[in-house]
Amino acid sequence: MKSLTQFTVLIERRATQRPIQIFAFSLALLASVFGMSAVRAQTAYDPKMAADLFSGTNTSSGPGPGSMTMMANLADSGSSSTSTTPVWSKSVNGTSYAKVIVVSNSTDPDLVSLRSAVLSLGGSVYYRYLSVRALSVMIPVANINTLLQRSDVQSVSPNRQTRRTMSSLEMTTGVASVRSGNSNTSYTGLDGSGVGIAVLDSGIAWNHYNLRGADQATPRVQKAVDFLKVGDAAANGAKDWTPGIDKSASLVPGSGALTAFEAKIAVNGASRNDLYGHGTHVASVAAGRGAYQSRDSTGVAPNAKLYDVRVMDGSGNGQMSDVLAGIDWVIFHAKEYNIRVINISLAANSSETYLTDPLCRAVRSAVASGITVVVAAGNAGQNASGVEQYGAIGSPGHDPSVITVGSANHKGTVLRSDDSVNFFSSRGPTRGGFTDASGTRVADNLLKPDLVAPGNKLVGALAADKTGSAASWATLPASNTGLTTDFGGTSQPANKALMVLSGTSIAAPVVSGTVALMLQANPGLTPPLVKAILQYSAQPVAGANLLQQGAGLLNVDGAVKLSQVLRSDIAAAVNAGSITAGSSMLAANKLMPAASSSINGSAFNWGRVVYAGGNQIVSGTALFTQFQPIYDPRLVWARGAARRSTVTYWPASYGVAANTFPRFIVEAAAPNQAFTSAGIVSATSLAGSTSLVGKTGAFIPTATLAGWLAVGSGKTLLQGVMVSAGLVMSEGLVMSEGLVMSEGLVMSEGLVMSEGLVMSEGLVMSEQAAHGEP
Repeated sequence: MKSLTQFTVLIERRATQRPIQIFAFSLALLASVFGMSAVRAQTAYDPKMAADLFSGTNTSSGPGPGSMTMMANLADSGSSSTSTTPVWSKSVNGTSYAKVIVVSNSTDPDLVSLRSAVLSLGGSVYYRYLSVRALSVMIPVANINTLLQRSDVQSVSPNRQTRRTMSSLEMTTGVASVRSGNSNTSYTGLDGSGVGIAVLDSGIAWNHYNLRGADQATPRVQKAVDFLKVGDAAANGAKDWTPGIDKSASLVPGSGALTAFEAKIAVNGASRNDLYGHGTHVASVAAGRGAYQSRDSTGVAPNAKLYDVRVMDGSGNGQMSDVLAGIDWVIFHAKEYNIRVINISLAANSSETYLTDPLCRAVRSAVASGITVVVAAGNAGQNASGVEQYGAIGSPGHDPSVITVGSANHKGTVLRSDDSVNFFSSRGPTRGGFTDASGTRVADNLLKPDLVAPGNKLVGALAADKTGSAASWATLPASNTGLTTDFGGTSQPANKALMVLSGTSIAAPVVSGTVALMLQANPGLTPPLVKAILQYSAQPVAGANLLQQGAGLLNVDGAVKLSQVLRSDIAAAVNAGSITAGSSMLAANKLMPAASSSINGSAFNWGRVVYAGGNQIVSGTALFTQFQPIYDPRLVWARGAARRSTVTYWPASYGVAANTFPRFIVEAAAPNQAFTSAGIVSATSLAGSTSLVGKTGAFIPTATLAGWLAVGSGKTLLQGVMVSAGLVMSEGLVMSEGLVMSEGLVMSEGLVMSEGLVMSEGLVMSEQAAHGEP
């Protein structure tokens, strides 16, 4: 690992480009596909401006991202849209306005000057965020350029729409190996006790039996909050699309403003807080208790505490500003409620690099605060013709700090040997990017997903008001009654009703539940250490490459075993700065476990593949016997860039516990330091240069690479990787042969388009099986 080599993709540019089409991120049925043309207005291009904002406000076809036809917002499953106007743009009394997220580099956490400037430009300030130094604002389109000229404005992004992506589970994942007991009142072993999981979704039907406690009466949803429209101030009493207001009050712990805000977002007494039905199913997969009926639908962590953060409406739609506000709430209350995991089974179709994308900035702040963030990879692994496509990871799944989960098909059996990666599961690399000073678009091209988990026809809770009519069900099952056929349809008792769903949005909570088990076993794990353990212990799926499956199939047995041999004070030592590169991470009298597991009588070796630095592959027992500074959740290393976040808490002088409630979080270039210790094994060069035809580099089958690592191949580093002035000098996977896009395929602005991935060698990869089929 010597010098940084860019992970490049050669793109064939065309003078004329067709409308872009992608799959929606939910798979209750086959997702519908549609295109969107740009809204017309006059705005000059500025590198600070997100490409989709420029495209949505500009008529010119000059240089830059604005000359491209941009992606539509992700479509609802089973529906389509003919609107050509983005939801973040509107004409009011003859003036064109846009709702945008303004990210600032100001040193003022209250952003007083920037808020004043927005008002002076005829705009409104709707929300000020904790997780990212940013404002949710409405502003006249004609004044966006003026705003961009300010030195305290780092980037401006549209308030993008977000959409949901859409027991045998205990047996197939290895959960049964870490606990016993099959009653609804008692689980022996790990069950997620004491660990809080925040579910950012369409809500949770807290009264469903799957989501009750051991007494089948007490709800396990500890708090339910509703953030719909908070990001554009409607929830705070402001009339939508109204200029000249500032609702970005400082939420000081113990203040009347905070008390009033919490009262407005609180959900009290509603029997069903999930009008769509997606969040309830997601929560039950992560933490459901389903042994009360013959079809056991128990989730992974059936005694974990749940926190319902509603950011999607009754149609499964939302907006980025509300998701950001929901992430803020979790970060603010995480230590108070012991929320250790965030599950995000939704996505926005961002074209931005992870460095500036607001959702990525927010989830990085959550990770920096000690919260493990699990995100669905997306369901765009095929185009409309059923042809495999690469480069379709959604936001915030393209951020290097989160655990991005793809979907595996368990084929309806508890055996793992027949599992495969679902055709619909989004493939890497990440395609967010930025435009450099010369006008050239530079893609992030990071290795994703991180791993895959069961996400095909998983059984979970159905949100319903009463028995006897689909009209009493949430929208998702009511619109797709076939999802409930195996369980008696409308004859099911309302609070015991079940359904099946498929998608990476259902695979993500399998991992979220697993993280809860790991943190119950060892509360001292940090989020990046959790990710490394999950990857190292994963089982490679036969035939699938690094961009299809990441490190492999989730192995709960292995992840827990490895967690249990490590020190339980690692997170505390990291926060105190008392642990250094190479320090022992093994607990007293503990040894590394054998790198193998046996699930349902079938033994297999762990893959031992871990991603680092965005395009690096590392391995070796030193990853866990010795502390690696990359396990500090405040550090993010991706390719040549290294960033460090600083979390500042409200002091005890405000009448609150010290180091409990974050006040603001800032990110800057990482200081000079080691990022890894000596002794780890580099497998980057072992994978070779990237070639689809040769099945090397990013396209190497994970199982092949794992087999080489198992027999001792790879380069043991004699010294660690260093960071200097925010730059990491390292060698990553190189696209030397290149993903050469031909036949009209454009890989612009974040996702692969509708024509499919057709390689210049003439090879067309085609997978024709229907979504969700075994």
